[in-house]
Amino acid sequence: RTAAASSVAGRGRPAAATMAEVAEAGDTFLAKGSATLDKLKDLCNEGKEQPSTLLQLYTQAVLDITYSEENQLVDEDFPEESSLQKVEELISVLSEPEDLVRDLNPKHYPINILGAEVLECLYWRKGALLYMHCHTAKERSEWLQENMAIFKKCLNDGVHYLMKMLSFRCPLQLNEDVSLQDKDTAKLLSEGIFSDTHLLAMMYSGEMCYWGLRLCGEGRQESLETIGSVSNSDLGCRSQSVPLDFRETGKNMLMKYVAACEGPLRGRGWNTTTAKEMLCYFLTSHN
Repeated sequence: RTAAASSVAGRGRPAAATMAEVAEAGDTFLAKGSATLDKLKDLCNEGKEQPSTLLQLYTQAVLDITYSEENQLVDEDFPEESSLQKVEELISVLSEPEDLVRDLNPKHYPINILGAEVLECLYWRKGALLYMHCHTAKERSEWLQENMAIFKKCLNDGVHYLMKMLSFRCPLQLNEDVSLQDKDTAKLLSEGIFSDTHLLAMMYSGEMCYWGLRLCGEGRQESLETIGSVSNSDLGCRSQSVPLDFRETGKNMLMKYVAACEGPLRGRGWNTTTAKEMLCYFLTSHN
């Protein structure tokens, strides 16, 4: 795995890190990102490397440096007065590698230059960042009441990013040409679950849809153009314009999560209690 991919491998896992450990990790990744930028600058001055190599190095630096900044946001518990703007800035930076690929050569697909794993990292980071922001914001009742449309937009965008993250690698098609002795592994791969992070993306998506349905109502009924117009503080051009059906999307994501945890991953420490409670709400609640 690349250093960029490794830097986000455990991003969404429930962590028991102390504030000191978070700070130390942030310094480490900031140093790694700075070193990568120095290397990138030297290679640009030499003018010998292919653009694809430079883009990959830049993406690695972006992942490491923004990870450090995310740690700071988490450490500060997403300050109410400034965290939304910071989240927007980080999402913009995390979108730059893919934008650069398209700008330099519109005929090249980002996946051919950056690779599926790195693109998964970029979209995971954007989706998980919005998940963490919304997780904090939903507990601030006064802010939520005044900014419900923005909150709904953040949920919508976060789920879109996580669903995109889950789409870069096709599920394994099991047939006579594919031989896997471990049937549980084969089942997971056939469901498009290639790592713990894929499983977490399903849980996070389902949970954000649950917040959206419970706190905002049906996600598909309100135009996101209307939502975007209520405040200058939105996600701008990075916003995902297609409104979600929170009920159906959340139900589908959580059903896959529960099936994996209680099937191939039974006894591996994955808890489904909360996911089942949310599923029950999706299945029984009404507008």
